[in-house]
Amino acid sequence: MPSDAPLDIVVEELPFGLTWTVREPMRRSSHALVDDGRVWLVDPVADDAVLERVAALGEPVGVLQLLDRHGRDGEVVAARLGVPLRRLPGTVPDAPFRVVRVLDKPGWREQALWWPEREALVVAETLGTARLFAVGAGRVGVHPMLRLLPPRGPFAALAPAHLLVGHGPGVHTGDVAGEVAEALARARSDIPRLLARLPSVIRHGG
Repeated sequence: MPSDAPLDIVVEELPFGLTWTVREPMRRSSHALVDDGRVWLVDPVADDAVLERVAALGEPVGVLQLLDRHGRDGEVVAARLGVPLRRLPGTVPDAPFRVVRVLDKPGWREQALWWPEREALVVAETLGTARLFAVGAGRVGVHPMLRLLPPRGPFAALAPAHLLVGHGPGVHTGDVAGEVAEALARARSDIPRLLARLPSVIRHGG
């Protein structure tokens, strides 16, 4: 359920929607994807001001939950907007993007979205840009729990120019595809950097 306390949120406008990120240790990020006047919300955290901005983008048509444990405020937002909540959808009807299966195992079922026309990749948890993820030289990193066996296959054929993640700001400049590939390639070798950063992350809350 959404908290009654006001959230400290940063909103990033995109050519195809917007991203909002909560200033908190895990930097939860949510997205509104817009195409032809229709809006899909991805893993939303509820905030009245942001949802007003989302409503101005077009007609909401659905809320998407891309990670089995990423309930967030999806159910509340879907009910408020009067649209379906699609948990781990195999497909999204009439959407410009397709669903990519990232992981499907007990305790971790995750989907991503690939929007070819926009060269946009939306990843809920496997990749992130928050400090606990991006511990190396680049802006993108792999979830700490997936570093020993990162799921490279689902992303191998994709070349995003935009990366939207569930934790941290999006990446929209430079060689985004190269940074995604590099993050996956160095997932294991960056483990010592992750361990070195953990005390600071725990001490300062992200």
